[in-house]
Amino acid sequence: MFAAATIGTGTTMTSCSSENNDEPVIDPVVEPVVTPEDNELKPITLTRAQQEMVQANNEFAFNLFRTVALPRPAGPCFAKPQSIILSPISITYALGMLNNGATGETGQQINDVLCFADTGADGINSFCSKMLTEAPALDKLTKVMIANTIYMNKPYQLKPMFVDLAKQYYDAVPETRDFHDGLTRSVINKWGNDHTEGMIPEVLSEYEFDPGAVSYLLNAIYFKGTWSQKFDKANTKDETFKGEDGSERQLPMMHMKDHQFNYAKTELFEMLHLPYGNGAYAMNILLPAEGKTLNDVMRGLTNETWRQYRFGSPVIADVKLPRFESNTNQDLVPIMSDLGMPRAFTPEAEFPDFCNVPTYIGIMKQVARIKLDEEGSEAAAVTVIGIKFTSVGEPQDLPHVTFHATRPFLYIISEQSTGAIFFIGSYVGD
Repeated sequence: MFAAATIGTGTTMTSCSSENNDEPVIDPVVEPVVTPEDNELKPITLTRAQQEMVQANNEFAFNLFRTVALPRPAGPCFAKPQSIILSPISITYALGMLNNGATGETGQQINDVLCFADTGADGINSFCSKMLTEAPALDKLTKVMIANTIYMNKPYQLKPMFVDLAKQYYDAVPETRDFHDGLTRSVINKWGNDHTEGMIPEVLSEYEFDPGAVSYLLNAIYFKGTWSQKFDKANTKDETFKGEDGSERQLPMMHMKDHQFNYAKTELFEMLHLPYGNGAYAMNILLPAEGKTLNDVMRGLTNETWRQYRFGSPVIADVKLPRFESNTNQDLVPIMSDLGMPRAFTPEAEFPDFCNVPTYIGIMKQVARIKLDEEGSEAAAVTVIGIKFTSVGEPQDLPHVTFHATRPFLYIISEQSTGAIFFIGSYVGD
């Protein structure tokens, strides 16, 4: 269900018998040595059409980040920037799977938001399949895992063509469960935890999980890269980190000097290119130029700017970078609606090729986390889309009930994440 490139480690157990100790002896783990010759950089080969797909997904990435990070039009004129981590490609995978069940205005809006309007669902499928197959195997010192899955609630049934496309392009094998079994939320969370190496232990909280949902579609992205040029831990010292609002705090600041990196400078920012492993993956650090803010950079950063400056030119650099961890738990429904696909979140959504009942997106969120230190970076994200039943039709074989509140009844209003009761009352008809 997932593709991965890993550095293999072996643990050998040998049985040692003696009069006093019959416990197995575990041999020490020996990490394999990866030489430059063994880890030659072999870039992904793209056709012109596939290159355009990559550019399309990058355009979506910048649109997404701006929408999440910049102050909302209805919000304050100045909003303090916050630490955010998102995985745009994870959203592309989750929406790409679902888009194979979409038609009409709903499908068009999804294609437009993901910037695949010219190629549609076929283009998204091709892009995702290409990255799923080749991205994990580019660097033996960088671990990349991409996983997709679909959980279906009994007795709803996916359309056969949708199942075929999910398997062919996303390596996703649907699993049917009874969402009322009291276990499904734990199964979903375990899937997210397993496919992010424990970085995302919870995808859906108790109040977010809906046992009446039709389906949950998930994508997980995991990345662990070792710097090509590691920072020496002995050079890490607490130093002052200044916020845009003038605040100061002490952070562990990694330091490296007199090493060659690629660098670029514009009127908006200066950018440092930090490669991982054999250079197949890299982190670009963008610092706002003097007199500019993060919001200025976010507004001005486009796919065209990225294409022009992301490699930069060689320099000898003195680098300081904070060691940090950051995480995001982002509700994507208002974000994706603002970006241009509101119809998918309404009962008017058109997903006739998804399953045997009319549906719409009830929940869409992403949980993401990053850890950065002297050795490298570890990052993960899980995107989940929860599909709800549209009441204009009826599912096959579901039990029917009658609920007529025509006699006195009790009611409770509570805070869902904790279960705390805010109001409790009764109504007797007077």
